[in-house]
Formats: sequence, structure tokens, C-alpha cells
Amino acid sequence: MSFDVTADAYGRFMGRFSEPLARRFADLLQLRQGRRALDVGCGSGALTAVLAEHLGAGAVAAVDPSESFVAAVRTRLPGVDVRRAAAERLPFEDAVFDVAAAQLVVHFMADAVAGLTEMARVTRSGGLVAACVWDNGGGRGPLSPFWRVAHDLDPDVVESDRAGTREGRLAELFAAAGLRDVRSGELAVRVTYPTFEDWWEPLTLGVGSTGSYVAGLDDARQAALRAHCAAQLPPPPFEITGVAWSAVGVAG
Repeated sequence: MSFDVTADAYGRFMGRFSEPLARRFADLLQLRQGRRALDVGCGSGALTAVLAEHLGAGAVAAVDPSESFVAAVRTRLPGVDVRRAAAERLPFEDAVFDVAAAQLVVHFMADAVAGLTEMARVTRSGGLVAACVWDNGGGRGPLSPFWRVAHDLDPDVVESDRAGTREGRLAELFAAAGLRDVRSGELAVRVTYPTFEDWWEPLTLGVGSTGSYVAGLDDARQAALRAHCAAQLPPPPFEITGVAWSAVGVAG
């Protein structure tokens, strides 16, 4: 699996879902002027932009392990403190943020509990740590329709079942990281695709496990997969719904 891609490629791949999801997710964060927030695993900056909109760029920091994403967010959001770092080793002092949030990131952390523990460390006592991840385990993520079709052609293929992507698992990770008063929920985002090609083309950009799988097929198998997807999806325009699990806990 690879996220060694441009921010534009990632935006075309997931931006239609991550940007509206960021606004739904931000509603859980109790954002008010005077507070400082950290976006962990900022990607192309969907959540970072919403945090800056609420709090002002100078009150927001963001980290991502991808240099291309860091550079893109610095350009997109001047004034935000954007640094290259992994969630498990955040480059900040203890208790410097009121909110630390991770959108669509926990299931890609090398060590989810360590990453959430770091987020709690840099959050003041009584501040919020929050995360959301797609419900891939329940087959309700935005890419789940693709993986169901791929499985039809190759029964050994299944969508990744990563940390936090099943009901209740994200809250369990929060508890293991020492967060208290954890509240769980789900967030739904609906996206309309005008044409089949609007849906298919981003899958060919090599982003994540989906992009890696498509790129690894020879021309004949990729063509067969494309044709099967076109046959199985509704006629365009069609709507895809992505559901994410969310969890919010209190630090300290």
C-alpha cells in the first residue's frame, strides 16, 4: 500500500469524501476561538482547512509523514504550522493543544495505540482527542463497493480490515491509550458521481491499497475489473455513501 503520491492524486482519490467528512467531524471537536488544534495525518489538508476556518491559521498545526502532503498543505494554508512527522512521534511539547484530531488516519498508523497516546500527550488535561475511520470492517466505506466487485472476480481479495474499522474497535483503542469519557458514533457522507469514469479514474492513480491493487493487475485483468465494476454499479449518475466510525475522548 502506498501514500507516496501527490496531494492532487490523493484529493482526486478521496477528496470528494474527506472534505465533506471533515465538516461533519469538526462538529464533534468543540472548536471555539482561542483554542489550538492539531491535525494528525493531515493528508492533503481537508480537516486542516476546516480547523483553520474555525480557529484561524495561527492556532492550527498539522503533521503528516508524506513530504508531498506537507508541502501541499503549507502552500494551501499559509500560517498553519505544518511539519513532517508520524503520529507515533509528534514533534510538540506536552499539553500544548486543546484538540488533537485524526481523520482517516488511525487505521494506517504503525501502532494505533502509540499514536493515540501521543495525541493525548500533546493535548492539555481536559482537552479532546478525536478520530474517525471508514467502516471498512462493516463494508460501508466509500471503497467497499469496489472491493465487493473485485472479490467477485478474485475470491481471495478482500477489503483491508485495519485497526478501528469495525464497530466498537475505535473506542477500544482510545481506552487503551488512556483516554476517558470516550463517546462513539458514526458519520455518513454521500457523493454523487456524474459518470462511471468519474468513479473509476481515481482508482487508477496508485493511492492506498485500492490503487496498489489496480496498478498491480495486467492490462487484461484491469480491463475485466473495470467492465465488471461498470456492470455492477448503478447506471450513472449514481450515489456512493461512506460511513465512518468516530470516537472522541478526554485527555488527562
